[in-house]
Amino acid sequence: MMNDTNTSLFLSVNNVEVIYDHVILVLKGVSLEVPEGGIVALLGANGAGKTTTLKAISNLLGVERGEVTKGSISFRHEQVDQLNPAELVKRGIIQVMEGRRCFGHLTVEENLLTGSYIRHDGRAAIRESLEKVYHYFPRLKVRRLSQAGYTSGGEQQMVAIGRALMANPKMILLDEPSMGLAPQLVEEIFLIVKELNQQEKVSFLLAEQNTIIALRYADYGYILENGRVVMDGDAKTLSENEDVKEFYLGLSKHGRKSFRDVKHYRRRKRWLA
Repeated sequence: MMNDTNTSLFLSVNNVEVIYDHVILVLKGVSLEVPEGGIVALLGANGAGKTTTLKAISNLLGVERGEVTKGSISFRHEQVDQLNPAELVKRGIIQVMEGRRCFGHLTVEENLLTGSYIRHDGRAAIRESLEKVYHYFPRLKVRRLSQAGYTSGGEQQMVAIGRALMANPKMILLDEPSMGLAPQLVEEIFLIVKELNQQEKVSFLLAEQNTIIALRYADYGYILENGRVVMDGDAKTLSENEDVKEFYLGLSKHGRKSFRDVKHYRRRKRWLA
């Protein structure tokens, strides 16, 4: 875990446990940190607990009969796990849900403008933010009058991120941005995330199954398995780790390897012993 005393922490998740329906333990003592201005990747296979971790932070578990039963979550050194989602948005934490979740019957521009509903700084400021979104996503300006439901998956992902930007966020929780997208579009989305991070100083916590591209653009990463953090480190260290290469990048000392070839118990033994 990050422990650089010179780094200002935006988000701190401390030993969080999540239970669904009062009986199903999904997260088991998850701890992670996101520094101000950082990009942190939350990695792992489908079902590892990545989305649940993001929803615990944004306090969206209640609609799925889930709850944080242990631990704490703080943002800018203030505990926020008891705040409702709308209050978190006002504090600057915005989640971009898995699957884009655009309003299909609204135009691209109408979708973007829904992200500004919490703002009270006037139409001129909102219009300035809209032009900024179009600067980062020029394709959306071209499609601004099209119904979002008739745009491509990549364009809908851009709409979802652009809508989050309209709220002037300090941190974006980005869930599976590469899901269902062609490799070229995935690269384009991550390049924009990096640019937003560097130019707009937005911090990102992104949950992603595509470990290769996530570690290419992130500063730090946490690997989840069965609701636990089994490994963490800076992106370069993780990408060079033999276990990560073998289990998540499909590479080993003997060349490319299928994930199916790796025994689950062996992975648990090596990482959790």
